[in-house]
Amino acid sequence: MSLYQSHAFEIPDETEQVAKAAFPKGNVYMTMRDALGPLFADEDFAALFAWQGQTGESPGLLAMVTVMQFMEGLTDRQAAEGVRSRIDWKYALGLQLTDAGFHYSILSPFRDRLLAGSAEAQLFDRVLERLKECGLVKKRGQQRTDSTHVLAAVRSLNRLELVGETLRRVLDDLARLAPDWLLAQVTPDWFERYGVRFEVYRLPQEKAEREALQVQIGQDGYRLLDAIYRNPAMNWLGKIASVEVMRQVWIQQYYCEGDQVRWRERGNLAPNNQLIMSPDDAEARNRTKRTTNWTGYAVHLTETCDPAGPNIITHVATTPATTADVTLIDTIHADLAQQDLLPSEHLVDAGYIAADQMLHSQQDHQVDLLGPTAGGGSWQANAGQGFDVSCFVVNWQTQTVTCPQGKTSQHWNRGRGKYGHEFYKISFAPADCHACAFQHDCTRSKRGVRILGLRPQAEYEILEAARARQVTHEFKTRYKPRAGIEGTISQGTRAFELRCTRYIGLAKSHLQHLATASAMNLTRVVVWLMEHKPKAQTRICLLYTSDAADE
Repeated sequence: MSLYQSHAFEIPDETEQVAKAAFPKGNVYMTMRDALGPLFADEDFAALFAWQGQTGESPGLLAMVTVMQFMEGLTDRQAAEGVRSRIDWKYALGLQLTDAGFHYSILSPFRDRLLAGSAEAQLFDRVLERLKECGLVKKRGQQRTDSTHVLAAVRSLNRLELVGETLRRVLDDLARLAPDWLLAQVTPDWFERYGVRFEVYRLPQEKAEREALQVQIGQDGYRLLDAIYRNPAMNWLGKIASVEVMRQVWIQQYYCEGDQVRWRERGNLAPNNQLIMSPDDAEARNRTKRTTNWTGYAVHLTETCDPAGPNIITHVATTPATTADVTLIDTIHADLAQQDLLPSEHLVDAGYIAADQMLHSQQDHQVDLLGPTAGGGSWQANAGQGFDVSCFVVNWQTQTVTCPQGKTSQHWNRGRGKYGHEFYKISFAPADCHACAFQHDCTRSKRGVRILGLRPQAEYEILEAARARQVTHEFKTRYKPRAGIEGTISQGTRAFELRCTRYIGLAKSHLQHLATASAMNLTRVVVWLMEHKPKAQTRICLLYTSDAADE
């Protein structure tokens, strides 16, 4: 068997008696334990522990402590102290009152074990499975999804600070790993330039001086990289994480023109989904969404929203900030299918809606993806005037399109769009368009010819049906529960520290979000059980509409 201290999770009699005397009406953790029982077993994590070596703490116990830690937003030190000193925690964990607990430093290695063994999802899946067994989560109901921004645990840097800090980080690592070799590569001015952290108030204020410093840092970096990669005996230094980050940053921020090092202008930078923003977290990305700019990640939460029972989070996804929402739908549905938790109706906002996603949801999972659909992007649709694509009659059998004035298309060509989507390019005869009295309501093309771009038939038809449906009263009634996901986002950011990641990197941030989602689920279920209250209604701001004025 694997080497860890097994834990039975049975509540000792003395612990039970003292806890019930101290909390005669119970509390969150006692109600959670009484209603749900033990949530984790040591066997769930047995594969993470070696067959020989030092014995580890009970993994089931550590998993439960990790989730409880996020229920209160505690540090590792505070969580370990809670295990040692709190009666309600000992009751929930099934510990003796005299149990001394463990040192807080073992929680971080436990999280590393979870990530190394790809077992971080167990923190969420085991809790969700237990809630399913208790009948609190049902399949084929209504679910809703939304995302929010997550700030990376890094300092915000401008481009000059970024290259300076990146090189300084590499020098610190090399000074520790190969001090004698590094001393032979640097000159005395490097100690003054890279000895302290790069911050705005320490940098030159004059533009010419800043530009000179940019080039100087670039030259120093290239000199160091050249010394590492051109010497076979020192190639091992290139495998250091900070050196690899620096190599990528230098490609993104500089280029060489002959023997000259050049600073890239903003228009010549890599796209945001590739651009490294901090040497401390090379996976964090910068994005501006409407009025919000941030560096970090995005977390996507999917939850049940049926009228009866508490709302339970069923899926958690963490992505770089630049990942488009719409790319998550297939992943969410595939994961929910594995858990046997697919909804019949999935409520999302416009960011998750695309023709191919609606089609895949119906065909592959029998899920109705419900959300507002954009008008197609044409100026006619956006302006609400003229003739957009919905005004044309498409005959898929003859591969022709008839315009509102009765003219038939001349060309029907198949191609692929900017993002690889298949589409059909349809154009009309120039003579027909030039002679049309409604030409200016139909096209602004310099050639004066109307050209349409259509998705394949199945996608086109499902998109047109969705656009027709969204103006009906039935759609508005069915879509109304989606607004409740905003309350979940608010609860996560205000009460469970979802806005900022504690850890560095995408994988660790996702582990945090999984533990946070489990903590939110358990808190909701316990409050539901303890208070027996109906769910609060979603708060709505009454705008100055005619209906509000009448009231």
